[in-house]
Amino acid sequence: EFLSILGPNGVGKSTLFRCMLGLLSGYTGQVFVDGIDARTFSVREAAKHIAYIPQSSHPIFNYSVFDIVLMGRTSGLSAFRSPGKADMEICRWAMDKVGISQLADRCFHRLSGGEQQLVLIARTLCQNPKAILFDEPTSHLDFRNQALVMKTLRNLSAKGMTIIMTSHSPAHAWQVSNKTVLMGKGGIIAQGSP
Repeated sequence: EFLSILGPNGVGKSTLFRCMLGLLSGYTGQVFVDGIDARTFSVREAAKHIAYIPQSSHPIFNYSVFDIVLMGRTSGLSAFRSPGKADMEICRWAMDKVGISQLADRCFHRLSGGEQQLVLIARTLCQNPKAILFDEPTSHLDFRNQALVMKTLRNLSAKGMTIIMTSHSPAHAWQVSNKTVLMGKGGIIAQGSP
């Protein structure tokens, strides 16, 4: 399923994501992920169920695209284990899945905004999550890169990945979503098909 959450700034869309990720605990109600209360998750446990891509990501060090994508495997590794051959193959598979294999040796900081988003999506696929949360995945992107990212998300959803996306663009929700939620200052104003 592909769910878009629409609403103006300050109504709690990102806060809702933090609750779903188990990063906030002082809220009323419950968030269940695969039947488990999200408040009980450690960060590592949450990463096995849900992947999260924030509005922007700016690594301090200028890693290669391959290294950034490979970092998605860390949730499945113990503290003293390095990625192995199988992890490298999963990394190559994820890059191929989103169409960025040709960028493997490029520096992350030298990519366009759209290419960086695709790298983050590939890194997320390496986690092998059941759902991916995207916080405004097309903010700061030109129209071409917005279309590229939306197409990639739609393809992932069509292949069985659960996608939950916040957005300010009703057009994006209409193009890619099965369900839409509209949030306002009082909470959920409306929900249903786009």
